[in-house]
Amino acid sequence: QVLLVESGGGLAQPGGSLRLSCAASGIIFSYYDMGWYRQAPGKQRELVASIQNGGNTKYADPVKGRFTISRDSANSRVYLQMNSLKAEDTAVYYCKAAPYYYQTEYWGQGTQVIVSS
Repeated sequence: QVLLVESGGGLAQPGGSLRLSCAASGIIFSYYDMGWYRQAPGKQRELVASIQNGGNTKYADPVKGRFTISRDSANSRVYLQMNSLKAEDTAVYYCKAAPYYYQTEYWGQGTQVIVSS
């Protein structure tokens, strides 16, 4: 059974930082591309950042230079370091895992991030 569990969300002030973590189980982590997505109220879910099994990364334009995605294969975790947070970063953040060799995907339950003074 594949399980993705996000943590690290919460309330942050504008300009502050948060670090999200996603713990994966039930998969061979090194075979999977990982991603962080977010969904704000009334909006569609969108890609924030992704990291391939080989380490290549991609970022959405609104977060470039502020967010950093990384992965820890030894512990089957993916992280999203979020700096210089803005009110528009407020959303539920989801972790996604997709094997590079097969067309399927798995999602976590999401973690809420609120950026407000």
